[in-house]
Amino acid sequence: LPQRLATLAAAAWEEARQSRQQLQAQRQEVARLQEQLSRARQDGERWASALQRAQREALEREAMRGAEQARQQELIRDMKGRLLELLREKDALWQKTEGIDTPMPSPASHDAGLCARCHKDFRLLSRRYNCRLCQGKVCHACSVDTGKQGRCCLLCYQQRHPQAT
Repeated sequence: LPQRLATLAAAAWEEARQSRQQLQAQRQEVARLQEQLSRARQDGERWASALQRAQREALEREAMRGAEQARQQELIRDMKGRLLELLREKDALWQKTEGIDTPMPSPASHDAGLCARCHKDFRLLSRRYNCRLCQGKVCHACSVDTGKQGRCCLLCYQQRHPQAT
């Protein structure tokens, strides 16, 4: 009986030692998991604050874009108004000059240094153009760009395109 008790006590002692080791391992695992949970919470808080900051910045950018868009729309309205004013002014001037006979284009000037229409000197910054219709040499102000055909003087252009004036 005492030997049986001694083996039972030794088995119980060994079982208790193993239980203590398992308990210690489980405590370490719980501590490790709690540490991971704490880090995860901190990361979550950082991400939440970063998200809030990003949302605030996005709202601020959106407000700035809205204000800029409003300024641009106001500028467009102003430009359209000015364009309408200029068109009305052009129409009024056209009506005033409608009865005036337009002179025939003068023949090309023999002096290559002067504009055939306004007689302005051609200089380094004032370019000369050849009218594709009357072959006169004209300055930029006295010519019209007709696209692929090239440039022609205002008088020739007005005679060919009376609806454009």
